[in-house]
Amino acid sequence: MVEQAAPRRQPVIGDYGFLSDCASAALLDRDASIDWWCVPRFDSPSVFGRLLDPDAGHWTLQPTDAFEPVRHYVEDTLVLCTRFVTATGTVTVTDTLALEYGARGHEIGLRSPHTLLRRVEGLHGSVQMRSEFAPRMEYGRTQPHLRVTDAGVEARGGPVRLSCSGPVTWVCGDGRAVTTFHVSAGQTVDLRVAYAPSFEPPPARRVPFEETTQPTTDDTIAGWQSWAGQHTTYDGAFPAEVRRSSLVLQGLTFQPSGAVVAAATTSLPEVMGG
Repeated sequence: MVEQAAPRRQPVIGDYGFLSDCASAALLDRDASIDWWCVPRFDSPSVFGRLLDPDAGHWTLQPTDAFEPVRHYVEDTLVLCTRFVTATGTVTVTDTLALEYGARGHEIGLRSPHTLLRRVEGLHGSVQMRSEFAPRMEYGRTQPHLRVTDAGVEARGGPVRLSCSGPVTWVCGDGRAVTTFHVSAGQTVDLRVAYAPSFEPPPARRVPFEETTQPTTDDTIAGWQSWAGQHTTYDGAFPAEVRRSSLVLQGLTFQPSGAVVAAATTSLPEVMGG
């Protein structure tokens, strides 16, 4: 039996952070729960949809003990850092929708790898972390089949296969996969979820990470900052706000066509009760 997480209050929409790979978008709340991700495109059905329905899928990653979160974007990027301070220590969770390895400037988003990256870094003391991976395909209508693999855990439902990997041990049950692990000062734990069509065969063999050009958090930061560096001519009022707005607009751009989507979400009421 998989241990259930404690019930939570629904965050207000303004509490959500925005991630993008210029092909799709994800939203995560202040407690680093990813509650929205449509993949592989902005207009694809969601695999994490708790933004709209508490049972429509999520991916949480947070300390097991009481914590205080503080977050910020890495400068000139859509990479979000959440710092968790607990009684036993402090960690930072860095979240990003990965860009293609090596993509720079206006090339970012042309060949999205459709991968979520989550990096946990120990800053002080030791913190026990808990992650709950509970995707629900097709806007929550499909509960996937979950199985533990050599790399981590695989979720397959409808037309979507999600592969979650990292140096942790997962336990599957009740439609979710759960892991707990400790992170001490100086330690780093990298988790990732990669999308593929469910009918596409898996890779023939596992290739060591260091032998590949898989997307990384640091390379994605460099990609976003290279794009921002090409758009720094504005020198008027509120420069930080203007730069952040330009990043959001680029994040809402479907780079293969250049079209800008109206919103990263769907079906949210415009007024309370509406």
